[in-house]
Amino acid sequence: MTSKKPFWPRHSPHFLACRVAARAVVGDTPRAIAVGLSGGADSLALTAALVAEGHDVTALCIDHGLQEGSADQARRAADQARAWGAGAEVIQVDVGKQGSVEAEARTARYRAFAPWGEVAVAHTADDQAETLLLGALRGKISGMLERAEVEGARVVRPLLSVRRTQTEAACAELGVEVWHDPHNTDTAFRRVALRRDILPRLADIVGGDPVPALAQAAQDAALDLSLIHI
Repeated sequence: MTSKKPFWPRHSPHFLACRVAARAVVGDTPRAIAVGLSGGADSLALTAALVAEGHDVTALCIDHGLQEGSADQARRAADQARAWGAGAEVIQVDVGKQGSVEAEARTARYRAFAPWGEVAVAHTADDQAETLLLGALRGKISGMLERAEVEGARVVRPLLSVRRTQTEAACAELGVEVWHDPHNTDTAFRRVALRRDILPRLADIVGGDPVPALAQAAQDAALDLSLIHI
């Protein structure tokens, strides 16, 4: 890791929440750890939190080659990580054509992570809730664990207790420019449709935010499934 010392804002409650969540999962003993960094709010907040906590961070910036300018975006994400004092690698992957674009990109990404040991990824409580709903639509209740093996990669998810609004606010506190993936507004993707259409409708039905309960159910389902497979 470079010797550059970044300046962290003194008043940053949302960034602090990301740091506390990361500390609880990764630990408070500094160590080498890789992190998947797209340049979106979630992964930027996680990368900054891990650096601020004193870890020797290497950001893995994946270029899936699915959008015009994807290589430039991966390089920008890597530059931001380096500005914070982390190491960074831009990795190009080939996305398969056999299944859905989303699934094939995910497979390619995690296979690229596999040689790096434990890799932190920035799934939030909102992602956890969406995973539960997607699994239910496939006939299988599912969720994400804090630690898991995915496509041969050892994955750690420090932000499962953090909301997406908190990572966005943390990036605002840090004064960092956030990349908005165009795929995240395309309701042709089921996850995006759930996020933009179904979850707001559920909020109207229950008269409140459905994400905490859905995320808790997803976590419970993931834990139950892991015990069954022991």
